[in-house]
Amino acid sequence: MRKTILLTVILFLGKLIIAQSPCKEIVGYYPNWQWYDRSHLVNPQSIDYSKYTIINYCFMRPETDGTISLTDSWADENLLLGEHDWSQGNDTYYPNTSLIDIAHNNDVLVLPSIGGWTLSSNFPAIAADATKRATFAQACVNLINQYNFDGIDIDWEYPGYEEHGGSSADKDNFNLFLQEIRTAIDNYGDSIGKTMYLTAAVSADPAKMEDVDWPVVSQYLDIINLMTYDFYGAFDSQTNHNAPLYKPDQDFGHPGFNLDSAVTKLTNFYNVNPNKITAGVAFYGRSAKTSGTPDLFVASTGQGDTQTFADDDGTPLYYNVLENMSLFDEHWDDIAKVPYLTGKDDLLTFVSYDDVQSISLKAQYIVDNNLRGAIIWEITGDYIETSPGSGVIESTVLVDAINDVFCGNTNITEEKKDIEISCYPNPTNEKVFINFNEIQDKIDVEITNILGETVSVFEFNNTDIVDFNINNKNGLYIIKVKTNKGLTYSFKIIKR
Repeated sequence: MRKTILLTVILFLGKLIIAQSPCKEIVGYYPNWQWYDRSHLVNPQSIDYSKYTIINYCFMRPETDGTISLTDSWADENLLLGEHDWSQGNDTYYPNTSLIDIAHNNDVLVLPSIGGWTLSSNFPAIAADATKRATFAQACVNLINQYNFDGIDIDWEYPGYEEHGGSSADKDNFNLFLQEIRTAIDNYGDSIGKTMYLTAAVSADPAKMEDVDWPVVSQYLDIINLMTYDFYGAFDSQTNHNAPLYKPDQDFGHPGFNLDSAVTKLTNFYNVNPNKITAGVAFYGRSAKTSGTPDLFVASTGQGDTQTFADDDGTPLYYNVLENMSLFDEHWDDIAKVPYLTGKDDLLTFVSYDDVQSISLKAQYIVDNNLRGAIIWEITGDYIETSPGSGVIESTVLVDAINDVFCGNTNITEEKKDIEISCYPNPTNEKVFINFNEIQDKIDVEITNILGETVSVFEFNNTDIVDFNINNKNGLYIIKVKTNKGLTYSFKIIKR
C-alpha cells in the first residue's frame, strides 16, 4: 500500500498571494523532437511559461571541428524562428511566434542545450584542442546572436567517460573548454548590454563526479544542473527506482544513486555552492520486463516494456504512465520516497516513475537544503490532455506541485500537524508577525529572496509569537519557519 502524503495548504491572514512566476529556479528541458508528439500538442503557443524560469532547448550537435549544428532542420526552424509567413517568401516568419520570442515576452530565458547522451562523443577532442575550443566558443556566440538565446547550456555526457571517447585528460580540458566559452559569451554580452548565462548538465554518479574539477568548473558556471535520474532502469539486472529521493533499501552496490546522496556529495565533499545547484526531477518513468512476478528488487530481463509503452520505447512520459494505470497495481516505497507500479494479471512489467507526491517531496528537499531550484526532464511529460487525443491541455500537475512548494503555497508533511501557525500582514511594509497556537521552545526563521539567497536569519525561544523586519528592497520573499520539534512551515510574503 502506498502511504498518503498530506499536502497541507497554508492560509495567510489577509489576502492569499498567487505567484505569477516561480519562486525558485525551474529549468525545463524542451526537446525539439517532442514538437511533433501528440499532433504538436506542446508547442511555443501552448507552453505555460509562467511555470518556468529557463527553457533549455535541446539538442544541438558539437561537430568534430568545433562548430555546432542543428539536429532537425524543420522542427528547429519552426521553433526557433517561428511560423512561416508564406505570403512574404520562404524566409519570412510571423513575429512573436517562435519559442524564444514568446518566452522572452513572458520573462523566461531560453538556452540552447548542446550535446546530450547521443551527441557527446566529439566533446573530448574539441576540449583538448585550443583551435577547436576557440571555434566552439565562437559558434556559441553565433548561435546566441542568430536566435537571440540568453546563453549556453553544455550537456557533455560525460567528461572522462570512455564509451563516449573520454579520458582522464578531460578533467583539465573541461576547465579550459568552459573558460573559453565563458569569455566569449561574456564579451558578446557586454557588447550588446546583456548578461549571458553559462550552465551545464552534470552526472549525479559519484564515480563520474571525480572526473570534474569542481572548484574551477563552479566559477565558470551560473547553474549546475544535477541529473538526479536514470539511476536504475531496464539496463540493470534487477528492478529499482529511476530517481529515488533517498537511498533505496537495496542499492546493488551503488549507495550514492539517489538525489540526497548526490546533493550531499556535491555540497559537503566538493564544497559546491548549493545556490548554484538545480536538482533533477523526472517527468517520465522507466519500465522493465521481469522474468517472474513483477516487483521491486527482482530479476529483470534487461528489456523495457516497449509494447505497453510503445510510444516512448519503454520509457514512458508521465502522461503515458497515467493513461496505462489500469494495467498496474500502485505501490509506495517509504524509504526511497517514490512510487512504483507492478503489472496486473500476466503483465510482467515493473515501472518506476514520479508522481505529484514524490515530486512535491523533492521540491521540499530543494527548499530545505537551500538549492537554487530544479531541472525538469522534460517539460512535455506532464502536459495532460482532457482525454487522450483531445488536443486540449487540462493540467500540468507535476510542475504545479514544484511551484506550490517553492512558493510556500503547500507544505509537505508525512503526518498531520496539530500546531496552528499564521504569518501576517501580507503584503507588509516591513514588520512581519508569526503566531503559534502554543508556546514553542525554539523557533528558527530564515528569509530568502526569489533567487533562493538567504537575506536574514532569526532565532527565538520560549514564545508563541515572534516579530521581525524585512529590511531589504521591495519584492517577494519566502519565510521558512522551523520548530524544535522538526516541523517546517513556508510562507510567501510580499514587501511593498
